[in-house]
Amino acid sequence: MSKWMIIFGIVSLSLTAQEKPKTYTEEQFRAALRKEMRKEMENLGSKKLVKYFKGLLDKEEMIEAKKNKLAQREKILSMSIKQFEKRIKLLTGKQNKIIGCIDEIKKGEENRIKNMVEIISNMKADKAAAVLTVQDPDITIKILRGLDPLKVSKLFNQMDKEISARLQKQFLTMKR
Repeated sequence: MSKWMIIFGIVSLSLTAQEKPKTYTEEQFRAALRKEMRKEMENLGSKKLVKYFKGLLDKEEMIEAKKNKLAQREKILSMSIKQFEKRIKLLTGKQNKIIGCIDEIKKGEENRIKNMVEIISNMKADKAAAVLTVQDPDITIKILRGLDPLKVSKLFNQMDKEISARLQKQFLTMKR
């Protein structure tokens, strides 16, 4: 005989004694069940049996409480995962915008360098050398990379020797 059959028998005994069915909340039901169970067990005179069933009910309540706590944690975790996924999507979108901006900036810089290459290639060597010596060295190297090698050698010859040597060194290391 299972414990629920015993409990049901106790409850039905108590209901038949009262002749009036009651509606209980789960807490009230458990409390009434305990009360009736204690009465019946005490009537039977077995203290060990009362302790045993009381222990079973206590364990069942602990299991129920743990299940509820676990369900709450699972719900919180699920919500946290959803929020995390939303943040990842948001950050991915922002990252894509930033990458797009960087790509646009690079394309714009490449276009400006191409324009400068065209302008410098159409200038006389002494004027072009004067322009390139006052430029940022990195930009100068990028411009030189786009020019014809013959034009580059003429430009280096027209520049100050120190500036020419420094730019030639950078030019050679960037070519690699």
